[in-house]
Amino acid sequence: MPESFLRSFSMLRYLNMSNNHIQGPLTFSGIPATLEFIDISSNEFWGSLHPFLCSSGVTSMIVLNLGNNNLSGDIPECWEKWVWLEFLNLENNSLSGEIPRTLGSLRNLHHLNMHGNKISGRLHSSLINLTELDVLQLGRNELNGSIPTWIGTKLTLLRILNLRSNRFDGNIPHELCHSIHIQILDLAHNNISGNIPRCFNNFSILSGIESKSGDDFAYIGTLTEVSIASDTLVMKGREDTYSSILPLMMLIDLSSNNLTGYIPSEVMSLLELTSLNLSRNRLNGSIPEKIGNMKELISLDLSVNRLSGELPMSLSSLHFLSSFNVSFNNLTGRIPIGTQLQSFGVSSFFGNKLSGAPLTETNGCERVKAATHTIGEKKEEDGADWGLIISIVVGFVSGFWMIMGPLIVRRSWRIAYFGFLSKLRYMVYDVIHKYCCHMFSC
Repeated sequence: MPESFLRSFSMLRYLNMSNNHIQGPLTFSGIPATLEFIDISSNEFWGSLHPFLCSSGVTSMIVLNLGNNNLSGDIPECWEKWVWLEFLNLENNSLSGEIPRTLGSLRNLHHLNMHGNKISGRLHSSLINLTELDVLQLGRNELNGSIPTWIGTKLTLLRILNLRSNRFDGNIPHELCHSIHIQILDLAHNNISGNIPRCFNNFSILSGIESKSGDDFAYIGTLTEVSIASDTLVMKGREDTYSSILPLMMLIDLSSNNLTGYIPSEVMSLLELTSLNLSRNRLNGSIPEKIGNMKELISLDLSVNRLSGELPMSLSSLHFLSSFNVSFNNLTGRIPIGTQLQSFGVSSFFGNKLSGAPLTETNGCERVKAATHTIGEKKEEDGADWGLIISIVVGFVSGFWMIMGPLIVRRSWRIAYFGFLSKLRYMVYDVIHKYCCHMFSC
């Protein structure tokens, strides 16, 4: 993109050149002060952000989307110029370094997306000032430390919090429950420990106390309304990017951490939740009986934990469930009878001591023993067949030569043998003749 390009439009307000193959560094400056909307995402821009962000005389920019390019280097500390910014997307680049402190000056920011970079360090406290944020996406980076309590106490308007695949440790702060409008909470693939907070029932949208917002994450440019907000989520065991239906997503994913303790019964009051993933932790205790109240559940994954007890009978009332996994726990008893549960494969229940359909054996643990026994029986049967064949061959060969051998070698034995057969023939004939005459009065 030539540096003179933007200078050619002194009154330009809306620029969308996304999803092309535009190459080169972001060296152009002289952005018109009237420009409110820039979307040059999904191109092949590379290099540093410094020339673009720090040398521009921006005064009224609202939307800035530089996502899905090849930008690298650290994120510069010159965000004071972008005070009217509401939407900032830098996702899926190769940006590194720490989150700049001057981002805290963007007090009008509603959407911050830095997903899929190499950003490291802790979440800086300057982000406390972003009180208008409703979307915070920092997943797939190298952030560390504990999750700050101020995310819940200061960013109370958050609807999406995605910190997936970082290096966060410590506990899930109870203060997070102050963000009552949360509808997507993704903390998967970190090193988080401790218990699941019992206050998750404070999430008013997920619990159905508050109706879903009419805001569809669309940001308004000068000429048109463009829905550019999206999030990459794992649902039904598959990772997908959601955009147009993102406002409909109701998801909690805490998988692949070090969480311990029970599954709080308060979680079962999230009646609008469509996807719950607590897999690959160290949770124990039983599955709460009230899980059947979560009628909107489409995906439920509790696999690879230490859960015990029986599967709640109320699971059979989850009629929308299309993805289910409780494998590799310590569950016992029979699988509740219901159309949905019986439609899942054996892999959804494997590694427990469960019985009943779709498992065909009376006990899940006997499956391996039964299979081994069958194989052993087959081997024994195969051995008996070979023994029979060998016995027949040996018997035939030995019997044949024991009789025929002497007859071939000695002539006198042949004469005696055939003489015996001749006498035997006459004896049989005589017996049959007398029998027939007796029967028919010859």
